[in-house]
Amino acid sequence: MKSELELRGVQQRFHARGVSGGYITAVDDVSFTLAARPPQVVSLVGQSGSGKSTIARNVLGLQKPTAGSVLYGGKDIFKLSRAEYDAYRRDVQPVFQDPYAIFNPFYRVDRALWKAVKKFGLTTSRSKGLELIEESLRAVRLEPENVLGRYPHQLSGGQRQRIMLARVHMLRPSFIIADEPVSMLDAQVRKHFLDILLDFQREHGMTTLFITHDLSTVYYLGGEVMVITKGSIVERGPVSTVMHNPSHPYTELLLDSIPQPDPDNRWTTRIKVDELDEEEKAEVAATSGPETPII
Repeated sequence: MKSELELRGVQQRFHARGVSGGYITAVDDVSFTLAARPPQVVSLVGQSGSGKSTIARNVLGLQKPTAGSVLYGGKDIFKLSRAEYDAYRRDVQPVFQDPYAIFNPFYRVDRALWKAVKKFGLTTSRSKGLELIEESLRAVRLEPENVLGRYPHQLSGGQRQRIMLARVHMLRPSFIIADEPVSMLDAQVRKHFLDILLDFQREHGMTTLFITHDLSTVYYLGGEVMVITKGSIVERGPVSTVMHNPSHPYTELLLDSIPQPDPDNRWTTRIKVDELDEEEKAEVAATSGPETPII
């Protein structure tokens, strides 16, 4: 188990036609550290195309940065040995955005859990493996008899996302990288999901990097927040401080964009896609492609 996960001067560029220089910079000189002890929740918040999902792919080893380093226990994750990288994969677990694309539709959902049991040698027998799976399902508020043996299409999006949390619970990683994990869930299921992440922090000592565009979920989770725009982190600090006393104009813009629960207090302005400049359009297109592996 390693004590720190660090991004040091990470930059990510993508080739793009019609853009000056022939490329766009999705992530620009980003540095931050996640500590395993004490466990924490750190949110990375920004609009679509701001670079936050690219950072998630960098951290998970799915995209090698153009420049800079992602360090795990002081070592560059793209230079780890096979054994070290296997340990990294166990200790840094993802939760992806789309609960409909995570699972292979031809296999029952049990497969995702059993693969983790076998890959990481979590138990010595099938009976103990089943006990572990059932325990983890109950930890994320699922009844095993209601989900085991079913195909993905037979479960709701919220159930599928919680199965992935059950997989995390089985592995007990130090770090969770949650990339927009509640954006496709309804309000009640969203709250259950966030409560489970907080339980993981308090009861099992897991640190979460929570990536989102939704400031309301950031406020609910608490902890620390980093605000990103155009690939750069422009503000960071405790959630209560950043939310109530923002120091950067972009953070103020995000806060002003939160809908008010008052039907008489309507927005009077709109942001149109056509008003974005060509580089902004290219950045959104380059950083929003499908990256979720099917398991």
